Amino acid sequence: MPVAVAVAARVNANASPMPDQPNSPATPNSPQHPGSHSGDGVVAERVQPKLKKPPLYKVLLLNDDYTPMEFVVFLLRRFFNMSEDKAEQIMVHIHTKGLGVCGVFPREIAETKVRLTMDSARQNEHPLQCTMELE
Repeated sequence: MPVAVAVAARVNANASPMPDQPNSPATPNSPQHPGSHSGDGVVAERVQPKLKKPPLYKVLLLNDDYTPMEFVVFLLRRFFNMSEDKAEQIMVHIHTKGLGVCGVFPREIAETKVRLTMDSARQNEHPLQCTMELE
């Protein structure tokens, strides 16, 4: 018999079960199971940590005199899942005010949308600028 098995067998042979703990695995009503009654009137309870919502970022498109309005509508529909009407409303707002919010997202999603928008504008040789800022 290998040494580790012999030592374990000897320890198990010498071990005596504790009188208040059964030799079976934890059951939903046993004191070993979290959130259960222990028989003495005490209830063990799991404490859930308080999670904060992630900070949100606005994705902004900036107006320029060179990017076609149709291309801006295309980007809003493709990367921001807007309807044709909503994309046209946002595009007109950007054109008249110089800046417009395309959406509000957690940081990673906002970064991805900015990158995709900028990459598409560059591939189509448009100087359109897309940025993000903390809401």
